[in-house]
Amino acid sequence: MKDITSSCMVVATLIATVTFAAAFTVPGGNNEIGTPVFLKNRWFTIFVISDVVAMFSSATSIMMFLSILTSRYIEDDFLFSLPAKLMVGLISLFASIVCVVLTFSATFFLVYNEEKHGPLPRLVDALAWLPITIYAVLNHRIGIALIHSTCWPAVLMFRRGKHKLY
Repeated sequence: MKDITSSCMVVATLIATVTFAAAFTVPGGNNEIGTPVFLKNRWFTIFVISDVVAMFSSATSIMMFLSILTSRYIEDDFLFSLPAKLMVGLISLFASIVCVVLTFSATFFLVYNEEKHGPLPRLVDALAWLPITIYAVLNHRIGIALIHSTCWPAVLMFRRGKHKLY
């Protein structure tokens, strides 16, 4: 659990750093009075919203992973608390990865408009979603294991049938 947490915390910290920097270096730059050039474009709105969600979800995952690393590691923590924190951390990390790719796609559509460059923006956008798909496919087992370890034991213990307490 510490190894997973440490690795994911590095990724979440990198995402938080990139999204923080992206908030101040908007695509297209600013005009003379300091207003972003693409302020009225819908892709700029998508850029801003996805950047903010990526920043806050990566900060949430950093806090979850930090709370796992600084846990007391007593027996009761391993039953519910630590797996629940790991699940929340992984879900918020996945959300931040999705929002970073969405931020990238929105920036790409802002800078390389479809009318000017043909199908290139759509191709790059499709390729940008490849890492998200790979991440989801490769890590779905850990998510299922966390759900089973935190949610299902209590349900199975009190179910009628052959799994009785006495």
